[in-house]
Amino acid sequence: MELAMILLAALSLRVQPSDSLLIVSWNVENFLDYRTDTSGRYTAGRFYTKCNAIAKTLLLISEQCGRLPDAVALTEVGDRFVLERLLHSTPLRKLDYSIVHYDSPDRRGIDCALLYRRSSLRLQWSEPKHLTDSSGAIMSTRDILVARFDSLAILVNHHPSKVGEDSQWRRDVAMRRMHEVMDSLGAAGCRRIISVGDFNDDVWRDGSPGTIKYNGQWEKIDGYFARELIVNERVFDSPVLSERDRSFGGLKPRRAFQGPRWNGGVSDHYPVIIWIKAAR
Repeated sequence: MELAMILLAALSLRVQPSDSLLIVSWNVENFLDYRTDTSGRYTAGRFYTKCNAIAKTLLLISEQCGRLPDAVALTEVGDRFVLERLLHSTPLRKLDYSIVHYDSPDRRGIDCALLYRRSSLRLQWSEPKHLTDSSGAIMSTRDILVARFDSLAILVNHHPSKVGEDSQWRRDVAMRRMHEVMDSLGAAGCRRIISVGDFNDDVWRDGSPGTIKYNGQWEKIDGYFARELIVNERVFDSPVLSERDRSFGGLKPRRAFQGPRWNGGVSDHYPVIIWIKAAR
């Protein structure tokens, strides 16, 4: 009933100017297919609880922003099945979202994905961009997802993690690759580009609110890079996505799992809300 009421409110939202778009970028932390999850943590019930929580969050963002997101960039997604269930088993089924997704060579089996509204964005083409090491071999990490629309290209990133002493070079490769892709899009005539996602580096050191809390310290590792666009951004650190941090004080994002234990939350990352407008 609560989700249905939020949906009704979202469907009645006012129309925004056609030259603006709303994008949500969110690492949804191990959003895995319960049928193939080898960790054994997910059951069908837990999986669908998470689907509903993600949908509810997107509708709450819609309520606050006055419009539905035109695109939703999701990282740490298990496969296409979870995206289809997210769209078809929740109130999002009443909206006109389509899926862009490719299986990546990531060793954990997680991918990047993009949901977009057909009523506001017309997809021209999409493709994954592999990361390669110095020998030219494809790296076993997440591809960069590229989706080209009429007047805008959206890149979805989930750069390699900080695990391991030599992990920085992998993120450096990902960052260089991202800029190469943006350059190639620009050279092909697409001037308006936004690259969003989880960059696994605290590259925004300007006092912005954090998106993830690690050992009591906030980090802003989720964000965007843009070209030929005016961008406003904020972290959606809603209380409904938070819990008390018993170790370090204050609040933190409420995870779905604490180790093997079901914790009832959604993710250890907060979503990022990104308003974009074409630069004049």
